Amino acid sequence: MAEVFLSLGSNVHREHHIRSALDALTHTFGKLNCSSVYESEAVGFEGEHFYNLVVSICTTLAPGKLSSQLRQIEEDNDRNRSAPRFSARTLDIDILDYNQYDGSIDGIDLPREEILYNAFVLKPLAELAPNHCHAISGKTYASLWQAFDQNSQKLWVVPFVWQNVDLSNST
Repeated sequence: MAEVFLSLGSNVHREHHIRSALDALTHTFGKLNCSSVYESEAVGFEGEHFYNLVVSICTTLAPGKLSSQLRQIEEDNDRNRSAPRFSARTLDIDILDYNQYDGSIDGIDLPREEILYNAFVLKPLAELAPNHCHAISGKTYASLWQAFDQNSQKLWVVPFVWQNVDLSNST
């Protein structure tokens, strides 16, 4: 069984699509561990603020099959694949870390490079899995967050309740 960390983001009907994704992930994979939900400014384009969080799941699916399953959840939430890479989206789910694998598997580069560059990925990952190590740097996610230029990208925890669980302070 692989431990997998996923990044979820939405800036179109954010609450609805994040809840829908969490419901679908629970239905498919069972128990989720979730970070707090963060709001952040759009990165790479002008647009509405995003809601972001990181969840961990356990799965026997290989990364390629898992990616297909996640794409289906995105499509079920009206994800527009013809839109530019940096644009508004109903739902984005990315595999960040798959059993601390380092390399390319099933066409997926792991760990996901944006862990090191985007506060909206690294902060919730460091919150959820502070002592897990980044497979390339060997540093914990907590230490990577501490070394990150935290003034370069603004993000903040937002009130968010899902299935009677307050994700405003998940740790």
